[in-house]
This record gives sequence, C-alpha cells and structure tokens, in this order.
Amino acid sequence: MDSATLLAALASGGVIGLILGLVGGGGSILAVPLLIYVVGVESPHAAIGTAAVAVTVNALASLIGHARAGRVKWRCASVFAIAGMIGAALGAELGKAIDGKRLLVLFGLLMVGVGLSMLRKRGTAEAPDVRLTRDSAATLLPRLVPIGLGVGLAAGFFGIGGGFLIVPGLIFATAMPLPYAIGTSLVVVSALGMTTAVSYAASGFVDWGLTGLLVAGGVGGTIAGIALGRLLGARKGLLERGFAAVVIAIGGYVIASSL
Repeated sequence: MDSATLLAALASGGVIGLILGLVGGGGSILAVPLLIYVVGVESPHAAIGTAAVAVTVNALASLIGHARAGRVKWRCASVFAIAGMIGAALGAELGKAIDGKRLLVLFGLLMVGVGLSMLRKRGTAEAPDVRLTRDSAATLLPRLVPIGLGVGLAAGFFGIGGGFLIVPGLIFATAMPLPYAIGTSLVVVSALGMTTAVSYAASGFVDWGLTGLLVAGGVGGTIAGIALGRLLGARKGLLERGFAAVVIAIGGYVIASSL
C-alpha cells in the first residue's frame, strides 16, 4: 500500500468519524463512496465489505459510552437486532449477486432518499420510560420486528450501518426520545454490521489493511466531532441540514458516474 492510499484511507476514516461525532449518525453512508472515489477501491463489493467491518468496530466503540450513560433500551434493541440480522443476511447475499455498477446506482438512490428524509422534521411525541414487557409486547413487537427486518435488508444489501434508518425506526416503533434511540441504535448497527461483514468476508470482499486505517482515522475523527459538536450545539439543526445536502449531492454524483 503506497503512502497516498494510506493517507486517503486515514482521512476517509476521519471524515466518517467527524460526521458521527457531529450529528450522531450517518457517517457510515459515506464510507462506500469514500473508499471508491477517494481511496481508490475498484470493486464496489470490496468497498461494501470493508466498510461493513469498519462500521461495526466504530459502532461497538461508541456503544460503550452510551451504555455507561444508561441510554440503551436493551430489550427493544435485541428484538430489533434479531429481526435486522435476518434481513441483513438476506440483503448481503442479494447485494453480492448484483452487478457492481447497478449496485452503485441503487446506493446513490438510497443516499438521495436518506438525505431528503433527513430534511424532514422529526415528531415530538416521546415515551422516555418505554420498556418491552409482557404487557407492552403486543403493541411494540408488531412494530419492532417488521421495521427491523426492513432496515436489516437495506443494511446488508448496501453494507451500511443503517443508523440513519434505525434511529427513526426505533422512534416510530416505540416513541423513545432521540438520545435513547441513538444509544439503542448502536446495538443494532453493531449486529447488522457484523452480519454483513461476516458474509462479505467469507466471500473474500474485505481489505483488512484498509479496515484498520478506517478505524484508526475514525477514532480521531469521532473525538474531534464530539468536541466540535459541543461548541456548535446550538446549531445542531443547521449541521444536520448541511450534512443532508452533502449526502444528496454525493448520491447524485454516484448515480451520474455509475451511469
């Protein structure tokens, strides 16, 4: 690996971590375009597999802090994750069977859709004390299972962590507050990322050297992003809208270049 590729991989990891630290999610959707267009990974499948491993490691590292702060609803996360892992396993097999160029076009369309959805205002109804119990199961399970399955399919198919889909999915299913949804989503991101990563690694679609560089860069980027986010806390909404615009623009570029 030459020095230019090494620096590009570290910088890409830093960008992903910075976005995660600033807006609490969404960095993983940039991983595949960064690997292909900045680092120079030629195979879309290898980019997806490598991104999946890096996303899993970063999610597990972030989960520790949220768990210590008590912002994880473990039972809801477990149900969502189990359904999502089934979907991710199916999605990964489907993604590997599709031509790389066509896969990139679909990925670009997903990015545009995600960016547009991020511009919409979230609902304000919250249930801070939501818990999955025998009494609440009849209400929560019919929401958690199908949403988890659908998110898992997308995560496995595109090799993404899916935090930008999991967070609104958890809020819709349970009405838990955003900080709890972010913390709980990291359990699911880790599970889905691991499922996708194992599938792609078994097919030889993971560059382990690049994975290490992405993770190393991501640690530094996350620390910087969290610090910058505290300084710009009052402008978090503006940051999220700006990031949404970047995601839409990159998605458009991915579609255009693939076609």
